Amino acid sequence: MSGNEAIARGAWEAGVHYATGYPGTPSTEILETIFTFPEIESDWSANEKVALDVALGVSLAGRRALVTMKHVGLNVASDTFMVIPYSGCIGGLVVVSADDPGMHSSQNEQDNRYFAKFAKVRWPSRCPRDSRRR
Repeated sequence: MSGNEAIARGAWEAGVHYATGYPGTPSTEILETIFTFPEIESDWSANEKVALDVALGVSLAGRRALVTMKHVGLNVASDTFMVIPYSGCIGGLVVVSADDPGMHSSQNEQDNRYFAKFAKVRWPSRCPRDSRRR
C-alpha cells in the first residue's frame, strides 16, 4: 500500500463523508483511491479553491470532509484556507497538501507547513467530533 492509498484508507476508516480535490501529482492517487470506497461521496473540482470551498461547506453542514491538492494548489485555495481557522468548522475538515520535495513533478518547491503556521492552523482545531458514519 502506498502512502497516498493509506491516506485514502484512513479517511474511510475515520468516517469521512465527502472528498474532493484537484488532480495534480503527487496527490492525484489519494482521490483516485477514495473513489473505490462507495461510502464516501467524492468528485474532482474545477480548481483547488472550489475544492476547498465545497469541502468547507460540507464540514459546516456537520459532515466530515477531505480535500486534496498538490502544494502549489494551496496558493490557489489560500483565500479560503486563511479564514478557516477563524470561521471554524463543525463536522471536521482535512486539507491534504502534497508537497513535492526535489521538484519531481512540479515547477517549484514549497513547504506548506509555513502556510499552515501563517494561517494559524493547529490541531486540535475548533472542529468538534461528529457522529461516526457507522
